[in-house]
Amino acid sequence: MVRTGLPVMKAINRVLVTAALTTSGTLMASAIANTDRPDEATLKKYRQQAAVTELWEPVPRPVEAGANGAPPSDAIVLFDGNHLDQWESVKSGAPQWEVTDDQLVVVPGTGNLRTRQAFGDVQLHIEWRTPPVVAGEGQDRGNSGVFLMERYEVQVLDSFENKTYPNGQAASVYKQYIPMVNASRAPGEWQTYDIVFMAPKFGRDGLIKRPATLTVLHNGVLVQNNVTLHGPTEYIGEPLYRQHGNAALELQDHGSPVAYRNIWIREL
Repeated sequence: MVRTGLPVMKAINRVLVTAALTTSGTLMASAIANTDRPDEATLKKYRQQAAVTELWEPVPRPVEAGANGAPPSDAIVLFDGNHLDQWESVKSGAPQWEVTDDQLVVVPGTGNLRTRQAFGDVQLHIEWRTPPVVAGEGQDRGNSGVFLMERYEVQVLDSFENKTYPNGQAASVYKQYIPMVNASRAPGEWQTYDIVFMAPKFGRDGLIKRPATLTVLHNGVLVQNNVTLHGPTEYIGEPLYRQHGNAALELQDHGSPVAYRNIWIREL
């Protein structure tokens, strides 16, 4: 039988204790650490080692988070229910959609709206509602769309008990990615998209260098997890990147009086 010597046991205990040290040099409670506090020289050594991986710059700028659905302090409010100063019509310049009861409602046939400001990488919050009275089926039921950079569409559709091709249902990246789950609410109920969009990057030769990516939460549920876009949205054919710069956020008129509210965006 081999006996473990006392010096060896002390060394093992010392290792266990030092593993339980915090960077401030205080001891964390541990059932296995059963020895005296390390001396100040040892504590100083561990503080110095811990400091190697401490980053003190850059210091994040403060942002006040909004309460009760309000936007954060650094957000650009695109629509708060009052006016359409941030928007223009793709067709005619002046917005033709209706503002009523703090809502922005599509007027079918008037064309898409887009922001006057162009954007790149963004965090977007937008709330939407399909008509409470169900009309049509499939793609003809509460259809609209949110286009990042006027090109990359997150589909808006009444997808509550409404069969259609899954890469065209609500919260799909239209014709590219099926949502992970269907988080749709019933017709007439307000729904939310929270989107993180990273714009594509192009080389000097005009070729794609870094494709766009999208993350989407539908009613608080993750449905698109940092997916890589194959190119701009196409109804027919395969998507293909073409060089472009920053561009507007665009909302689609697809012939249905879909309503929007509480739209804000953060440049990243």
